[in-house]
Amino acid sequence: MKRLLFTIVLSITFILRSSADEGMWLPLLLGQQVYNDMVKRGLKLSKEQLYSINKPSLKDAIVIFGGGCTGEIVSSEGLIFTNHHCGYDAITSASTLEHNYLRDGFYAKGKADEIPSSLSVQFLLRIEDVTQMVMDSLTGLTGIERIQRQTRAINNLNAKFSDASQFIEARVSSLFKGNQFLLFVYQRYKDVRLVGAPPESVGKFGGDTDNWEWPRHTGDFSVFRVYMSKDGKPAEYSEENIPLKPKWFLPVSIRGFKDGDYTMIYGYPGSTNRYETSFGVKLKTDIDNPTLVKLREVRLKYMFEEMKKDPEIKLQLATDYASIANYWKFYDGESKQLLKYDVFGQKKKAEEVFINWAKGKPAYSTIFEDWRKAYDEWRPYAKHRMYINEGIFGSPLIAFAASLQQIETALVQQGKTAAEIKKALDEAGKARTTFLKNENKASDEKIVADITMMFYQDVDKQQHPIDFYRTQVQPWGKLDDEQTYKKYARHIFETTMIFDDAKWNAFVKNPDGNVLQDDPAYAHASAFLINYQSKYSAKFQQFSTKNIEYGRLYLKGIMEMDTVKAKMMYPDATFTMRVSFGNVKSYRPRDAVFYDYVCTMKGVLQKYIPGDYEFDLPAKEIELAKKKDFGQYADKLKKDLVVCFITTNDITGGNSGSPVIDANGNLLGLAFDGNYEALSHKIAFDKDLNRTICVDVRYILWCIDKLGGAPNIIKELKLVK
Repeated sequence: MKRLLFTIVLSITFILRSSADEGMWLPLLLGQQVYNDMVKRGLKLSKEQLYSINKPSLKDAIVIFGGGCTGEIVSSEGLIFTNHHCGYDAITSASTLEHNYLRDGFYAKGKADEIPSSLSVQFLLRIEDVTQMVMDSLTGLTGIERIQRQTRAINNLNAKFSDASQFIEARVSSLFKGNQFLLFVYQRYKDVRLVGAPPESVGKFGGDTDNWEWPRHTGDFSVFRVYMSKDGKPAEYSEENIPLKPKWFLPVSIRGFKDGDYTMIYGYPGSTNRYETSFGVKLKTDIDNPTLVKLREVRLKYMFEEMKKDPEIKLQLATDYASIANYWKFYDGESKQLLKYDVFGQKKKAEEVFINWAKGKPAYSTIFEDWRKAYDEWRPYAKHRMYINEGIFGSPLIAFAASLQQIETALVQQGKTAAEIKKALDEAGKARTTFLKNENKASDEKIVADITMMFYQDVDKQQHPIDFYRTQVQPWGKLDDEQTYKKYARHIFETTMIFDDAKWNAFVKNPDGNVLQDDPAYAHASAFLINYQSKYSAKFQQFSTKNIEYGRLYLKGIMEMDTVKAKMMYPDATFTMRVSFGNVKSYRPRDAVFYDYVCTMKGVLQKYIPGDYEFDLPAKEIELAKKKDFGQYADKLKKDLVVCFITTNDITGGNSGSPVIDANGNLLGLAFDGNYEALSHKIAFDKDLNRTICVDVRYILWCIDKLGGAPNIIKELKLVK
C-alpha cells in the first residue's frame, strides 16, 4: 500500500496538463487534483466508481476488443458495443456472396443465431507499479545493453504474473519513455460472437471522402457478445458456453445532451509521442509521412479499381483496404497540420528552454547536440526504409516471397537437418494457402510494377540493390519507361512457382536452394531484403537505440525541470487503459465557419447519392428517414435523429469503439474518429481545434431497432430515458 501511495503522489507531480482537455489519464493514478478537475467539469461518480481493484467499477465494463480497439459491456449478458471498423474483419469473414453481411447487415434474432468469430476480448484485472523491479536491473547501463536488459526484465515480469491456464496475461508498459513501468494484468475471453452490424453503407457511410472529417454521418458500430464456460470462467469456443455475467455494464442513455455537457471516454489509446523532438517532427514532415502517403496511394488506387468491379473481390480486399486507407489520410493530414501550426517551431522553443536549464548539468547538457548528430546520420536512409516497409513489401506477393527466406536459410546453411527443412517447408505451405486465399493478382501486379519504378526514381541510386535494375529489370526495356516495369511485373506473376501448384509441389518434394533463388518473385524480394538487411538495418538499429536513450534522458530531465516549475505532465498513450474528459462542444475551424456539436439525419439525406460507392444507403433507411420515423430515439432539441456528435476529449488510435460516457456513467455514444484540423494530435494536442467524432447511441439503437428489426437486442439494454 505504501508503494501505491508513493506512485500516486509521484504521478501528481508528473502528470500535469497544459490545457483543459489534454491528457489520457491512467484511471488508477488520477490524483486528487485531476479528479477534482473532473468533478468541476460535471462528473458525478466517485473515484472508486471509476476504478477499483476490490469492488466492481466502471473499468470492468471496458475491454480490449480484438487486437487494437476498445469495446464496452452494455448488458448483464455480456453484450458488447464497438465500432463497425473494429468488427469489420469478423463481419467480412462471416460473409459469403449468398449471405453478404458486410453489404446487407446482420442482426441475430436470438443467441442461437449469433456467429462465432476468431476475436477475443481482454478485461483489465489490476495495475501494479513495478518501476523499482525493472530499474534495479538497469543500474549503470545505457544504450543497447540497457534496452536488452530492460526487455529481459519486462519479459520475466510478464511471465511471472501470467497464467495461461486461467487465461491471465500480464504486460508491463514503459511510461515516460522508460522512466516508469506499470504492470497491467488482463483476463482474456476467447469466445466472442457477432450479434449485429449495420450494412456497410451505414457503418462506413462517407467512405474515404468523409474519413477524419466533420460533419460525419457514419453509423460506425457493431455488436458482439462474450461467452464464458458454465462454471463462469474464460474458455475457448463451445456450444455449451453461456453469456458472460459481467462485473459492470454501462446503462444506455437516450435522454440526449446539449452543447457543453460533460463527457468522459474510457479506452485503450494506442500510441502518442507528445514529447517528440523538433528533429522527429522535421523527419516526419520532410520524408516519412510524404513517402508513406505516396506509396499507400499506389496500393489503394489499384485495390480500389478491382474492388469496384466485383463484390467477391470487394469482400476479399475489404479489410486490408480499410486498414491501409485509414492511416493514408491520417498521415497526409498530420503533415499538413504539423506544418500549418509550426509544431516544429513550438518544439524548438521548448527545447531551447531545456538546453538553457541543462547547462552545467553533465547528465543533460549534451543531449541535443548528440541527438542532432544521430538524426543527421540516419536521415539519408529514412526514405529507403519507408520504401521497404510501405512499398516493396506493401505488395502481398513480394511480402510472402520474402518470408521464404527461412526456407533458403534451412537449405543452404550447414548443419540444418532434414527435419528443420521440412518444418520450414510445412510452415511456408500453410502460409501460402492463406496468402493465395487473400491475394488479388490483378491489383498486386500493378502495385509491383509501379513501386519498383518509383524506388528506382525516388531512392538514392547508391542505395539500390547491386545490379538489380541492370540484370533483372533492364532486359525488359528502358529503366525510365513504365512499360518496362509492367512487363517485368507480368513476368514475375506469370512464372513464379508461388501461384503454380505443380511447380510448388515439385519444389517441396525436391527442395533446392538454386530453384528458390531463381524464382522471379523470390529473386525480387530477396534483392531488396538482403540489400536492406546487410547495409541499412544496422544503421536504423543504431539510430533507434540512440533515439530511445536520448528520449529517456530528455524526459527524465524535463521531469526534474518541471518539478521546479510545477508544470504538469501526463504519460504518452501505450495501448493501456486511459480516461480522458472534456465536453460536447461546437467549434470554429476557420474564419466565418461554424461547426455545430451534432449532425442529424437531415444531413444524411443531403449527402445520399443513389448507387454511389461511398454515399449510397439502404432503401429502408431512406424511407424511414423521410417519414421521420425515429420513435423514442429522436432528439428533443433538434427535432431530428442525431447521428454523430463531437467532444473535446483527447483520444488516438486504439480508442476506436471507446464509450463516450456522461457525468453519471451512462453511455452516450462510441468514439470513432478525429477531425482533420487536429490530425497533429499524436505529437501535439490542439486545445482549440481538437475534436473527437462519436456515433450517437440513439442512432445505433435506431439502426438496430427500426432499420434492423432487432428489438430483442434493445430489450437487453438498460435504457436511461
